[in-house]
Amino acid sequence: MADDVITLILADHRKVEELFARLTTGKGDRRAIVGALHALITAHARAEEDVVYPLLDAHHGLEEHKEAEVLLDALRRAEPDSTEFTGARTLLALTIAHHVQEEESTLLPLLARTTDDRRLRDLGKTFRQRRQQELRALTAPRKGRGPGPSSRAKARGGRAASGAGQGLTKTELYERARAADIPGRSRMSKNELEKALAKART
Repeated sequence: MADDVITLILADHRKVEELFARLTTGKGDRRAIVGALHALITAHARAEEDVVYPLLDAHHGLEEHKEAEVLLDALRRAEPDSTEFTGARTLLALTIAHHVQEEESTLLPLLARTTDDRRLRDLGKTFRQRRQQELRALTAPRKGRGPGPSSRAKARGGRAASGAGQGLTKTELYERARAADIPGRSRMSKNELEKALAKART
């Protein structure tokens, strides 16, 4: 069942481990590797939260996703040769390793025991679609450099501020929603993020 949800989740776990290994060796473009890590971990987490976690008692997993998100942000903001980068990378790797171990020893076996093969394949299809949707939003070509939306937001000047986020990518809207601590932002569409940001400003 190569297309079932459990197989897809396990494959993502191995990809993340591979990216961490590349990051630890110091070979290659560290910023590019961090970008790939951020996109994969974030898309994977959101797909899990939407497709898999509602079927399980996964409150602890949600908390670990939030913790990883904070650490990912710290890693993206740190200079690759700095002690901050090394510290953030080490802590994130430990956090992800713990989360993966917990999922693979507890949550996924429970899902396998309580869900039939056809349902697992259906969940796999939905999981893949949700993850790809997030990956597209997170890896969309950007003219500005840097880990956050600030460079493009500044370049846009008053248009972005007056338009309550109109014209921004979904990733940039999500970053602003996170800064504003808007609940439920990870499940919002681009249009919903724009509306939520506009409402938060009123």
